Amino acid sequence: MNADDDPPSRAAPSSSRTNAPDGASGLDWPDDETFVTASAVDAVARRNAMSARMLLDESTLDLSLSLLAGRAGLDRPIGHTRIQKSGLALAGHYHGIVASRVQILGQTEQSYLAQLSSDARQKALFGFFGLGLSCVVVTGESGRGESGRGESGRGESGRGESGKGEPGKGESGNGESGKAAAEIVACADATGAPLIGSAERSSVTISGLHALLDERLAPRKRLHGVLIDVFGVGLLLMGPSGVGKSECALDLVMRGHRLVADDVVECDYRPPGMVFGCPAKLLRHHLEVRGLGILNIKDLFGVTAIRERKRIDVVVRLVEEASEEIELDRMGLDDRFHAVLGVSIPELVIPVRPGRDMASILEVAARNELLKNAGHHAARELFGAIERKVAGQPSTQRAAHPGAGAGKPRDSEPRGFTQRSQESQFGMRAIRLPRADESSAPPPVTEGPPRGRR
Repeated sequence: MNADDDPPSRAAPSSSRTNAPDGASGLDWPDDETFVTASAVDAVARRNAMSARMLLDESTLDLSLSLLAGRAGLDRPIGHTRIQKSGLALAGHYHGIVASRVQILGQTEQSYLAQLSSDARQKALFGFFGLGLSCVVVTGESGRGESGRGESGRGESGRGESGKGEPGKGESGNGESGKAAAEIVACADATGAPLIGSAERSSVTISGLHALLDERLAPRKRLHGVLIDVFGVGLLLMGPSGVGKSECALDLVMRGHRLVADDVVECDYRPPGMVFGCPAKLLRHHLEVRGLGILNIKDLFGVTAIRERKRIDVVVRLVEEASEEIELDRMGLDDRFHAVLGVSIPELVIPVRPGRDMASILEVAARNELLKNAGHHAARELFGAIERKVAGQPSTQRAAHPGAGAGKPRDSEPRGFTQRSQESQFGMRAIRLPRADESSAPPPVTEGPPRGRR
């Protein structure tokens, strides 16, 4: 998944977090539609399960992983998306170690273990692996699975591929390094902690695991609504059954916009503070319109009319105009937000009535959202101008020249002041118009006495 094509979002920064709340449940709107099936739409926030066994079987992971030891603990749950590189734990400091996180033993940790004595190394390893870890990943040369691993059929004494029985030697290193690698494998088997080897460096391994765990362990929620991409802005239409969500989506699709999901929107959280929506597998590309039935948007309008996934940028709640429980915003000064999976998303409440062009209103809402993301808030700018006018502050043209005419009455402004302001504003020379109290004729000649007089 790549979100680079999504515009910047105005989601509240305070709602951005690595893990969404586990206890979030329930539908967001009390009037959400329940389906004719055996149960209502499941809207409980949930997490998918993950384990070391599933990590090894993952086909989309672009890493070369192999099981080195600890087959007995392959089904231990991995419950966090963040990786932990716990070098201090090998020194006996276990504070902050989370057993359900994936632990990384990189080149730094392995070199530290190699310089310890055999007794100190055994103490450090059993103290670390004895924490009930879900998964430990060894990176670099030691993670290639070629030096003394039980899973490769070469025993646990650190023998290399030559099979000459030289303890502590293998392709990953000689002497103490080989002994340390063999003792790591033996300790993992003794404690039942899954030990996985990665041939990549620690940085590459951590990046790959983060991307996978963010996808697999993302908090998810199923909502009732319609998600559509309008000018690159993800609009989530919500409201009671029969208010016209699907009809609005159909009208927008006919105007060239893209449908993402209808009726059921599968939402998942992504750091930092983003919520993406996609359709349910069985309902993908389909839209239900009352009177027409089920429509396949992809077959009707082509692949350009659908999208598989989109970030939710604005929640649009469609309500009946006669509803007295909803307070409609006439000015647009105050921003409303709606929480989905712990993320505050901008919300609009739009009344629906017969004859109103809802598709045009939603298009304007998407355009206005793009302007707000760019820093232009029309309502606030207008009210700011009104407040400056009421407070008697100078106009915008005089504000551009704060030193000109300060403390002088308006009639004492130098001639051509307004024209000079226009010249500086538009970058061209303006023609100075005559003032009301002066003539367009040339001034009289005052040298010498007037004619006819001596």
